[in-house]
Amino acid sequence: MKLTVNKVDALKRKLHFEIPKERVSEKMNQVYNEISKVAKVKGFRPGKAPRQVVEADHGALAREETLKKLIPEVYEEGLKQEDISPLEMPDIKDVEFKDGKIKFTAEVTIKPDVKISEYKGIKVQRKSSQVTEEDINKTLDYFKTSQGKDVKTEIDDEFARGLGYPSLEEFKKSLKTQMEIDKDRQNRVDVENQIVEALLKNSKLTVPQSLVKKQLDRRVQDAISRMKQQGLPEEEISKKVKELEKELKEPVEKDIKVYLVLDKIAELEKVQIGGKESLPAKVMEFLMKKAEWKDAKEPATSK
Repeated sequence: MKLTVNKVDALKRKLHFEIPKERVSEKMNQVYNEISKVAKVKGFRPGKAPRQVVEADHGALAREETLKKLIPEVYEEGLKQEDISPLEMPDIKDVEFKDGKIKFTAEVTIKPDVKISEYKGIKVQRKSSQVTEEDINKTLDYFKTSQGKDVKTEIDDEFARGLGYPSLEEFKKSLKTQMEIDKDRQNRVDVENQIVEALLKNSKLTVPQSLVKKQLDRRVQDAISRMKQQGLPEEEISKKVKELEKELKEPVEKDIKVYLVLDKIAELEKVQIGGKESLPAKVMEFLMKKAEWKDAKEPATSK
């Protein structure tokens, strides 16, 4: 395999591959053997037709299958050889199968060099998840007003029974528990945001614009789908697209930057993920454990 790499810009690389005749021929032999086992050739039982007959009937298929098998195989070898870590699937171009050789080009966006000065011991402060009597009363007032202006609703045992509780006291206990869970979840998000802001402040990298464009397009399309479901006319949707692109570009860039920083930390700390875990969530758990808590308390368990 011959491989040359051209640097297009800071993060884009163009890889030019050439697969020699010997390797192409070897792969085609494998492909023809596979085809011969299942191909229906008139006058012959499966697997018994002569090679030249199989070639005559299934030559185009064999070439196509050879390309399908060899290109990904050689591409992966090239990445390892050049120690290239792409951020996304390659853009395969200029495929040529001629004179027994295969040539193709792969355009890739590589992971940017992430420099991060500090990520352990980030100072964070978690708000209290305690629910006060005042908090409960405010929520009860909400229940009261939500019944309607023309209805006089008393928050009593009868009201609680209407919601499926034996008494007002039991309803308050359940309400307090749920409010504590909600508050704890909100406080955890707040701590994560503090860590994210510190990471962004302490890191330096070039955000791949090709990735930004893809993510931006995806979010805009999602927004367009929602607007269509809401029944907005096409003219109004078209007017909102440019506005959406402007609004979403900065948060998309931020999300990508955060992901790349977390990915770098995972690499430095050799963070392993398994099952349904996601890399960002796993790294965030690590950072929360290593954070410096202002109230000197361990982070509450996620609920």
